[in-house]
Amino acid sequence: MLRRKEPTEKKGSPRRLFLPSLIISFFATSPLGILTGLLLVDMALSFEVSVGVMGQINTLSYIVAVIFAMLMGVLSVRFSHKSLLILGLLSISLSALGCALSPNLSLMLASYSLSGVGMAMVSPMAFAMVGEYLPLEKRANAVGWIVAGGSFAYVIGAPIIALIAGFGGWRFPLFGFVIPTLLVSLLLAFVGLPASSGNHQLETNEGSYLRSFKEVLLNRSATACLVGNVFRMVSFVVILVYGTSFFRQRFLVSRDAASVIIIGAALCYTVGSLICGRFVNRFGRKPLTVLSALLASVFTILFTYMPNLWLSLALNFLGAWFFGVVASASSSLTLEQVPRFRGTMMSINSAALYLGSALGTAVGGMVLLSFDYEGLGSILGVVGIIAAIVFQLLTTDPASKKI
Repeated sequence: MLRRKEPTEKKGSPRRLFLPSLIISFFATSPLGILTGLLLVDMALSFEVSVGVMGQINTLSYIVAVIFAMLMGVLSVRFSHKSLLILGLLSISLSALGCALSPNLSLMLASYSLSGVGMAMVSPMAFAMVGEYLPLEKRANAVGWIVAGGSFAYVIGAPIIALIAGFGGWRFPLFGFVIPTLLVSLLLAFVGLPASSGNHQLETNEGSYLRSFKEVLLNRSATACLVGNVFRMVSFVVILVYGTSFFRQRFLVSRDAASVIIIGAALCYTVGSLICGRFVNRFGRKPLTVLSALLASVFTILFTYMPNLWLSLALNFLGAWFFGVVASASSSLTLEQVPRFRGTMMSINSAALYLGSALGTAVGGMVLLSFDYEGLGSILGVVGIIAAIVFQLLTTDPASKKI
C-alpha cells in the first residue's frame, strides 16, 4: 500500500491570472440568484403563478446544492479541482440558458435547479485551490478577495440587471449580463488556473473516499467549524433575506430606496471581507472569527429595535460589515482544518452554508409570523452568538503553529 505524502505548503508561484480567475468565478455564481431576487414578481407573472410558488425555485436550488455539495466531497478526491470548478461554471451557464428559454414553470424549475449543482462545485473548489497553490501567509488575503467577489456582484449586478430588464422583461438580463459573465469566467478559468497537482490518483489508489469523510467528520475542530458556519448563516438571514422587507414595512421606504439599501449592505459586506484578509495574519483566524461573529450577531439584534431609520440602517450596515469579516475569517479557519482533504472539507462546508441559509429562511419566516421583526432579530441573532461560542470553545487553528 502506498504511503500518503503530506501536502507541501508551497507549490511554487501560480499563474498571474490565478487569483483573478477565482474571484471572477465566484462573482459569476451570483448574478442568476440576484436576477431571481429582483425579478421574482415579473417571473411569476410570466408563468401565471403566485410569487410564493415561483419562489420555490430557490428552495429547490438550495436542496440540490446541499445534496451535491456532499457528493463533491467524493468527487474532489477523484478529480482535479480545476476540472470540477469549470464543470460547475458550465452547469450554471446551462442553467441560465435553460431559464432564458424555458416555456413553462416545470422546465424553469429543472433549469434553475442546475444552478445549485454549479454553486456546490465552484465555491469549495475555489477555496481548495487557494489552499493547494498559495503559501499560508497569502491564503487569508486570497479568501477575502474571493468572498468579496461574490458579494460585489450584488453591488454592480443589481442595478445592471434592473436596467436591462427595463428594456424587455426578466429574460433580457440573462442574455445581456448573466450568461456573458459566466462565459468570461469560464474563459479565465481555462486560461488562468493551473492543472491538478497530481495527488488525486494517489489518493484514489488508496481508496480514500470514505477516509476523507472520516478525517473531516471525526475531527472535533473541523466539525465545530461546520456547526459554527451553519449557525452564522442562520443569523445572517436576518440581513440577507429579511432586512429589506424590514425597512420597507417598518419605515415605509420606497422600492427604489430599498434597492439602494441592498447595494449598501452588499458593499459593506464586500469591504469587510477584504479588510479581514489584512488582519488574519496579525490577529489569527480563530480570534477574528469569534469576535466578528459575536459583533455581527449583536448588531443584527440591535438594528431591529431601533425606532430611527438612520440609526437602524447604520447598525444594519455594521452587521453586514462584520458578516463579511466572519465569512472570510471562518472560511480561512475552515480551510486549514484538514490539509490532506481540503476539497472534501470545503465541499462539506458548502453543504453546511447552504443548510444554514435554508434553515434560517424557514425558521425566520415562522418566527416573523409569531413575533414580528424584533423577535426575528433576537432569536436568529442569539443563534449567531451561539456560533461565536462554538468557534471559541471547540475549534483550533492548526495554521497558527506554522506562522
